[in-house]
Amino acid sequence: MKNFLLVAIAAIALTGCTWVQLTAEGENVSLAGVDVIGNCERIGRATAKTLGKIVAVERGGGRLQGELLTLARNEAGRLGGNTVVPESLINDGEQDFGVYNCPR
Repeated sequence: MKNFLLVAIAAIALTGCTWVQLTAEGENVSLAGVDVIGNCERIGRATAKTLGKIVAVERGGGRLQGELLTLARNEAGRLGGNTVVPESLINDGEQDFGVYNCPR
């Protein structure tokens, strides 16, 4: 029982951690909605995936969304894009984003 409690406490503590760091390329990428990409060139797609659960504990939606966005921004920067647009809902810790190069 003691070991179970220690694992449960560790899992709860870890759910608040952010594991993903924004890269230098990702810093130049912004989030946009489909309504503002009319003058943009689509250059690809980024599928971001992170842990939806740690042990058996669901992670908070805000943290999960933040990590997925950071991963998508990093990938978009690597691809040469400057804008990402969500193209799907989060499903099992995964979300698809369109990568665009928009005039600034």
